[in-house]
Amino acid sequence: MVSGRRRDDDRPINRRRATRDPKHRLLVVSEGAVTEPGYIAKFQHEVRNSRVHVEVAGQHGVPVTLVEIAVRLREAARVEAKRQRDENLLWDEVWAVFDVDSHPNLDAARKMAMDNSILLAISNPNFELWALLHFQDQRAHIERDKVRSALQGHMPGYDKELDFRRLHPTYADAVKRAQELDVEAERYEDPGRNPTTGVFRLTESIRTSA
Repeated sequence: MVSGRRRDDDRPINRRRATRDPKHRLLVVSEGAVTEPGYIAKFQHEVRNSRVHVEVAGQHGVPVTLVEIAVRLREAARVEAKRQRDENLLWDEVWAVFDVDSHPNLDAARKMAMDNSILLAISNPNFELWALLHFQDQRAHIERDKVRSALQGHMPGYDKELDFRRLHPTYADAVKRAQELDVEAERYEDPGRNPTTGVFRLTESIRTSA
């Protein structure tokens, strides 16, 4: 006997509308091809946040280009979400992750990011500073090679891939130290100076949105 009531599954597909999942989707555009993506992948697994995607930029060395890629990827997702009428394809946060090094046009990259709501996780001098803060304070100016040497003192044999198991137990210490560096930089009216790292803002967003 056929029931007079229609099942929800029998409704025309084109009348359905995707509902928004309350969890954020994060897109991370990384300058580095090994260290940063490897760390972020392990971190998101540790905090059980599967809604993070890392895109390694095809071009390296120019922060403005990295921000441009981030803007382009977010816009492509917006167009596709509109085409499919599926808001779950949108990115709630888009981050660009890069080192200061001797990059040109940092101010231009920061302005472009601000104008386009792209979040930045910049490390000065390099991403390894974030790893080093898991083990020690670092208040004095330090060159990138010295950061790596100091990190190898805590993680013998370190080259490009970070040993996440050694880092994560002291994650809270690293966040606290990174925050203190930011406060000190603000005190001297020199935000983003050496040493500082904004990676903790990205990882905290991944952790709290899990």
